[in-house]
Amino acid sequence: MAGRAVTRAHLSEAVYQEVGLSRNESAELVETVLREISDTLTKGEAVKISSFGSFSVRQKGARIGRNPKTGEEVPITPRRVIIFRASDVLKSRIKSALTNVGEGQTLQGGASTVGESGTPGIC
Repeated sequence: MAGRAVTRAHLSEAVYQEVGLSRNESAELVETVLREISDTLTKGEAVKISSFGSFSVRQKGARIGRNPKTGEEVPITPRRVIIFRASDVLKSRIKSALTNVGEGQTLQGGASTVGESGTPGIC
């Protein structure tokens, strides 16, 4: 599905429009929230956002992989990966948005959701 991604600037603008903070305060708020999420994940702790989903870090062990082109075995080192699990509320909203698109409605800006403010990606 082609569409544009929601950026920090989009989030800051949505906060500015919806909450009424100044543009600088809105940008600072978005940065603070993203930094808190990032710092929490860096510590290996989970982040749960009600009606949105949860982020967690999982440790993956070493294993032997295979180069699909040559078939050669290649060792894959252990690493930490970020996992996102969408909440049932978010899954339902996405499903209904996709159903509405299938019935002839289009989404603004190619985004998968459009909030009440008309800002792509902010519900």
